[in-house]
Amino acid sequence: MSWRNHEDQADRAAARGDVATAATMLERAIELAPPTVDRWLKLAALRRAAGRPKLALAAIDGALAIDPLHFMALMSRAHVLESDGDANEAARTFMRALAQLRDEEALPARLTALVAHAREMGARYVAAETAKRDAIVTALCELSAPERRRLDRFNSNVLRTTRVFHSEPTHYHFPGLIEREFHERDAFPWLSVLEDATDAIREEFLALQALTDARAEPYIQYDASLPTRQWTTLNHSRDWTAFHLVRNGLVVAENAGRCPRTMAALSAVDQPSITGRGPNAMFSVLKPRTRIPPHTGVANTRLVCHLPLIVPPACRFRVGAETRGWEVGRAFVFDDTIEHEAANDSDETRVVFIVDCWHPGLSPAERHAIGALMEAEEATGGAPL
Repeated sequence: MSWRNHEDQADRAAARGDVATAATMLERAIELAPPTVDRWLKLAALRRAAGRPKLALAAIDGALAIDPLHFMALMSRAHVLESDGDANEAARTFMRALAQLRDEEALPARLTALVAHAREMGARYVAAETAKRDAIVTALCELSAPERRRLDRFNSNVLRTTRVFHSEPTHYHFPGLIEREFHERDAFPWLSVLEDATDAIREEFLALQALTDARAEPYIQYDASLPTRQWTTLNHSRDWTAFHLVRNGLVVAENAGRCPRTMAALSAVDQPSITGRGPNAMFSVLKPRTRIPPHTGVANTRLVCHLPLIVPPACRFRVGAETRGWEVGRAFVFDDTIEHEAANDSDETRVVFIVDCWHPGLSPAERHAIGALMEAEEATGGAPL
């Protein structure tokens, strides 16, 4: 008898409610037929209906051997595990299944309740595991604030409530540099100089903005022929503009000359001085209801500093898995080669003073060599930083 005949008999037995016979016939079909996820899941359903959960799990594992990330196979496995009393493993499996869910709106209505249940199970598991891990870390030893943040992120990565992001520069990747979304303040003693000058810097920006001849340019200015799909909305847009004080190593005199206190504070920053590439310093102006899409920067040899000057409510900034709100006068340094995005969902304009700086992991000799290499590339028409 062919596998098709066995499968037909299984379907007929299932239709009349004889799930034991249906399972037996489908087992024979699977022995002869090309293996498919659907056949294994059908067998799992029959075995569950026959009250054989262990064998149902074995059938689901057959499906997962073909496609380890199959959404319905994972959901079925989690459901069987939960019914069999293994709540933790069921929750973990539900979470793996949900991670594969790409278009929830396309789900059949019959699965809506199951997906909601999976989310609830996953949330309870994560909350319990987070509390347990917090207690372990707290009891171990006294930790500094940076150490505790890193351990908390370690735990959230393990529990998959965050994912791991890496430096992915569009052009220049220097090996061996520490990857951090937001860097610790201790490595940048000049941050306090910028912060102490916040009021003066903001006053000079407002005065500069009020001048009709001040130079504000669209932040994104790509040629229409370039493949810049993510920037379609903002390319050459006035929704995101910049008043450049220093651009690719050149002082923009008509702007910088009107901001002497800002330029004085800027002199404290450890900026890369590379002909045609850096340093850079600007006022970044993001209009109301404007979002900057996820993107990555050019080189991991430099980092970026934000000094928030005007921050309405409903503004946020994400680097990797960490999202922060800007706080006026509270500067921070981040790695712009890790995926990041920004949003101003308010009805007011957001303004941040942006400067670049060397990555602290580079030695003086490495900085010198990087500068020489980039300047040589610039001399032959390389892409600007």
